[in-house]
Amino acid sequence: MLVRKVPGFVPASPWGLRLPQKFLFLLFLSGLVTLCFGALFLLPHSSRLKRLFSASRTQQPGLEVMAEIAGHHSVSEQEPPPNPAPAAPAPGEDDPSRLVGVLRRKGWLRRTRPTGPREEGNRVAALRPQEESVRFTFDYNGFRSRLRHPVLGTRTDESKESQSLVRAQREKIKEMMRFSWQNYRRYAMGKNELRPLTKDGFEGSMFGGLSGATIIDSLDTLYLMELKEEFQEAKAWVQDSFHLNVSGEASLFEVNIRYIGGLLSAFYLTGEEVFRVKAIKLGEKLLPAFNTPTGIPKGVVNFKSGSWGWATAGSSSILAEFGSLHLEFLHLTELSGNPVFAEKVKHIRKVLREIDKPFGLYPNFLSPTSGNWVQHHVSVGGLGDSFYEYLIKSWLMSAKTDMEAKNMYYEALEAIETYLVNVSPGGLTYIAEWRGGILDHKMGHLACFSGGMIALGADDAKEDKRAYYRELAAQITRTCHESYARSDTKLGPEAFWFNSGREAVATQLSESYYILRPEVVESYMYLWRQTHDPIYREWGWEVVMALEKHCRTEAGFSGIQDVYSSNPNHDNRQQSFFLAETLKYLYLLFSEDNVLSLEDWVFNTEAHPLPVNRSDSFSIAGHPH
Repeated sequence: MLVRKVPGFVPASPWGLRLPQKFLFLLFLSGLVTLCFGALFLLPHSSRLKRLFSASRTQQPGLEVMAEIAGHHSVSEQEPPPNPAPAAPAPGEDDPSRLVGVLRRKGWLRRTRPTGPREEGNRVAALRPQEESVRFTFDYNGFRSRLRHPVLGTRTDESKESQSLVRAQREKIKEMMRFSWQNYRRYAMGKNELRPLTKDGFEGSMFGGLSGATIIDSLDTLYLMELKEEFQEAKAWVQDSFHLNVSGEASLFEVNIRYIGGLLSAFYLTGEEVFRVKAIKLGEKLLPAFNTPTGIPKGVVNFKSGSWGWATAGSSSILAEFGSLHLEFLHLTELSGNPVFAEKVKHIRKVLREIDKPFGLYPNFLSPTSGNWVQHHVSVGGLGDSFYEYLIKSWLMSAKTDMEAKNMYYEALEAIETYLVNVSPGGLTYIAEWRGGILDHKMGHLACFSGGMIALGADDAKEDKRAYYRELAAQITRTCHESYARSDTKLGPEAFWFNSGREAVATQLSESYYILRPEVVESYMYLWRQTHDPIYREWGWEVVMALEKHCRTEAGFSGIQDVYSSNPNHDNRQQSFFLAETLKYLYLLFSEDNVLSLEDWVFNTEAHPLPVNRSDSFSIAGHPH
């Protein structure tokens, strides 16, 4: 009989199975168990079981733990979208009807098909395994349809004689961007920044081991200027070489505004899935910084594998750093479906709303442990600057529904104008710094963004204050221009003073350097768009000429050590924000108003454009109507 031919089925004797029979029986059972266990991994809906047993090989450690702490599933646990969003047009193709790229789905794996042939051919580049888990539908077509202007503006009649000079100026700025990028690519590709004198790259420790800061900071500028080949080079590097498995300690603020801001804007401009995925993954790596008693994040986050706590870098968090997360984190929630990002920054708002503020002013240092101010130092320049910027921009980005942000901004601005705004004997308006009631009559280069900020918010102020704020914005911007005009190089110092008969000049060498900063030309751009006063283009062109004369080297642009020297020494750094901000704002200054229209876009503090969001999901995730 058949059963006799199978050793495992021989009837047992009164003394039990023989040893060889026991061995074969156990072997058969083990094979059966292995077959059943393996089938679990082949079932179409076994991803949760797979993650339980193989998380250490398929995802970054700690994501599930963080999600449970936050009370939400991580992005990696969401279901695959039924209707993936289409890819976006290549630079220069802004009509939503031309969004003909198709996202393909095989099982739950999403791939992005470019809108046209890439240099390496028609190969469809797949997302890396650790990125495939970001599965969420974002209606990219819907987003594009809500824009009120083409991203790159409408093309003017280039035969108009009056436009010829402006067009030539714009082309010159585009050439400066191409020159900066090509030298970075030649000497420092993949490094964080170019050192143009030594013709090599600079990494630094600020980004925790992340690389390519200049690449990600440059993406939207390359797209805006229609430098198509260079944009494709940058995108290919992000897709193939931008790795998040780093192990250093990074600045929460800098990673957010440069990397996440750059990736978000690149996605919104192009629809390329790789940018969305990497932005969300990087955002998840920042969440441990919020694990403090107050929910106010520490300034440094530890990326070390297996150690997801935040670093203990000092006892205080800085207002400009924890106050400049709101724009990006709301968009991370919008693009991931994970409310944890929006909840983190809404909680920061709650803490700041409820805390006592001296004379309505926000000091620069707050303890993330106690929730108390550490010292009463107030500045609209470094340490405080972008907190105020993000309040008014949160109001604008929410399509003017975020009333909390609006109220906080105008309340803060009234305190600033009451206690910090001064007029020098020479008639220059400036914003001083406040130390427990005592004023330092100086203004930092970083504070020069405030002219543009005040202009941006003037229209939504109380009616009797609008004209005043427009004039205040113009006067602050004029003062910042004077800090440039009064130097030998026609570039402005890091800080300038108003005392002892000397106005708008640095008083010591340690404040006389210029590192390619954008804040002054940023205000020129906003004031131009509001007033169309030709003086702002004149001043902007002065900056272009000064950059060409004093900062351009054989292999890139470099900061200088003393703006009051007619032959200054270079600092050997082409800062990534020079490509992200300075050149972008200059280009926009000489562009039509509907190029990245302020009706559709707000710029984060690294000049990365993020869309005004009119979608219902954004209102729910961010701030209810």
